[in-house]
Amino acid sequence: MEIRKPSIKSIPYEEWKDNESLEKIINELNEGGVNVILGNLDSLINWGRSNSLWSLTFATSCCGIEFMACGCARYDFARFGFEVTRNSPRQADLIMCAGTITHKMAPVLKRLYDEMAEPKYVIAVGGCAISGGPFKQSYHVVRGIDEFLPVDVYIPGCPPRPEAILYGMMQLQRKVKVEKFFGGVNKKQKNPNPLVIKDIPKKFIAEMKQGVDTCVKAVKKEINDTFK
Repeated sequence: MEIRKPSIKSIPYEEWKDNESLEKIINELNEGGVNVILGNLDSLINWGRSNSLWSLTFATSCCGIEFMACGCARYDFARFGFEVTRNSPRQADLIMCAGTITHKMAPVLKRLYDEMAEPKYVIAVGGCAISGGPFKQSYHVVRGIDEFLPVDVYIPGCPPRPEAILYGMMQLQRKVKVEKFFGGVNKKQKNPNPLVIKDIPKKFIAEMKQGVDTCVKAVKKEINDTFK
């Protein structure tokens, strides 16, 4: 059975071809083949998992503000199924690490990761979580959380725009869609192939801005109507 190419309504498949890591995963699965029954079950389960990603927010600095903006009305990432954020690692699917991680904070983050149930994912948001950012020469800052955690998606920026965070989450969606759930992702390797967000498609940015403008106009109209 051939692995189906993952589809996300918001972005055509052709616009995802910039990511070599995901294409490599798809090619490896296609080379080995997939059982018809288990393959269809994989597709069904992964469809549900990819559209209900619950994140454990670990925001320590300015990138956390951008993540908060994604959840507000202007960007509203509830449209993609990411709106549920948990404060307990036992109820979360991924860690959204947004901000600077110091050596004193690293053991806490590692403990939270260990308490999460498999399958679990890690997203490094911003320069500080990826490489230490402007503090990489400091004695107290970890030079990237990949020193002690397996990172699935890197979202660069200082801080990254909400569009970049949305795009990174959708890349994780796509990775979840092509994983082998039975016997594969539940026995996850320690060092997964990370996804690096490079250039965000201009069409995607234009659609996001158009949606934002529509929301802003609707809110202004409602406020004006209220105070007439």
